[in-house]
Amino acid sequence: MRLLLSLLLSLTLCAADARKPNILIILADDLGYGDIRAYNPTRGKIPTPHLDKLASQGMRFTDGHSSSGVCSPSRYALLTGRYHWRSRLQSGIVGVFGEPLIAPDRLTVAGLAKQHGYRTAAIGKWHLGWDWPIAESDRPLFRNYKEADKSSPDAHRATWAKVFEQKIAGGPTTRGFDSYFGTDVPNWPPYCFIENDRTIGIPSVPLPAEFFRNHLASTPGPALPDWKLEAILPALTERACAFITDVARKPEPFLLYLPLTTPHTPLAVNAEWKGKSGLNNAAADLIMETDAAVGKVLAALEASGAAKDTLVLFTSDNGFASYVGVKDLEKQGHFPSGPLRDYKTSVYEGGHRVAFVARWPGQVAAGSTCDQLVHQADIIATVADILQTKLPANAAEDSFSFLPLLKGSSAPTRQNAISCASAGTPGLRLGSWKYIPTQPAQLYDLSSDLGETKNLAAEEPERVAAMKALLEKLITEGRSTLGAAQKNDVEVVRFPKAGAPKGKAAKKAK
Repeated sequence: MRLLLSLLLSLTLCAADARKPNILIILADDLGYGDIRAYNPTRGKIPTPHLDKLASQGMRFTDGHSSSGVCSPSRYALLTGRYHWRSRLQSGIVGVFGEPLIAPDRLTVAGLAKQHGYRTAAIGKWHLGWDWPIAESDRPLFRNYKEADKSSPDAHRATWAKVFEQKIAGGPTTRGFDSYFGTDVPNWPPYCFIENDRTIGIPSVPLPAEFFRNHLASTPGPALPDWKLEAILPALTERACAFITDVARKPEPFLLYLPLTTPHTPLAVNAEWKGKSGLNNAAADLIMETDAAVGKVLAALEASGAAKDTLVLFTSDNGFASYVGVKDLEKQGHFPSGPLRDYKTSVYEGGHRVAFVARWPGQVAAGSTCDQLVHQADIIATVADILQTKLPANAAEDSFSFLPLLKGSSAPTRQNAISCASAGTPGLRLGSWKYIPTQPAQLYDLSSDLGETKNLAAEEPERVAAMKALLEKLITEGRSTLGAAQKNDVEVVRFPKAGAPKGKAAKKAK
């Protein structure tokens, strides 16, 4: 009998070990490193109880990074495990009604999960482009629309209807996700929700002028007649909760990518949260509302019974946007970048060092902290490691699994990393050292100077030369992981710039 019980216990443990975890990736938009109390206990004045609780239940990485100080490039790297500057996006973001940035044949973390039997969904802000069915002659009504230029409203509505009555190719459901629901870019047209490959309703009127005040919408264009910016975050939260509740009943594991639209503009705060921060700042109020939304999603996960089998990753696409009142916040004692230099768009740490939290009951020690270097590009390799599968040579070229760190290892999982300014200037990390190829060059030792206040380049010429050579090697080899050299999509712009070609006109794989 003892032998039988021992055998049954062994089989049970093996089955438990073989169980594939659910994966929930929550990506905030423009949430600064210091906007979460757990990351900024002395100079953070905005209550974030749900995110603080999440951090207390898992591992808080203190040296986690996005690929860029702005949105689209960071999303590209997170989903593909490849630095964005290997693509056509050498600087900036995907434009209004822009084309897909992720190539159709490139493996994403969602595509990887699907290969292993996962149900996959994206709910939220995509901002990685679509194949919008817009004729060349109609582009002015979409990409450069100005209400003042309107001469024929009926003709405009007919043109918009012609486009939005069609399927929109090239979106999330063609890049590894079984389903999608979101607003694409909440402060840009089209001002409507998109489900899978169709708009929900036909945007038929220009977004009214009152929506372009106080950091709300930023680009004119077609909208639903009754569109409400305040409704976006609650709708995404509700959809995410419903998805989790539904798939938790099914036998397959799930991967949910939840790229929230907040606290990025539009700063459309719902009545319940207006003024709640006490800082007289809409972005601060919206951070509290975002924290509550994350709390609702995690509560739904708990209620579904799936939380114990789910790896939750929470992070942000870049740092806090300084243009929404950072000086007033700092005067009141809230520092959105904490101890870091600068904000969104920057090559300095405040631009791309972000909150990075992992919770996985029974696997990740609660209340733990890790100071090793990690990057959002590492997520796909980590998932592959969890699934005990090998990534193809032409996928995830810059992704290093941080699973050993989740398991408690203190050894580095990556030696170097690159994060860029929105203008494209790269910052190369090698251990605690950071090199920025400006003129003159910049070199910082983050172990003793996290605020990047003392440029050591003149004192360390050999180190500067070595890091410059390493940066060139990482560019030319097309990868930073071990393996056969790969091609970049375009000729990569070098810095300092010296007449470098633009992405679209550049030659292949230089």
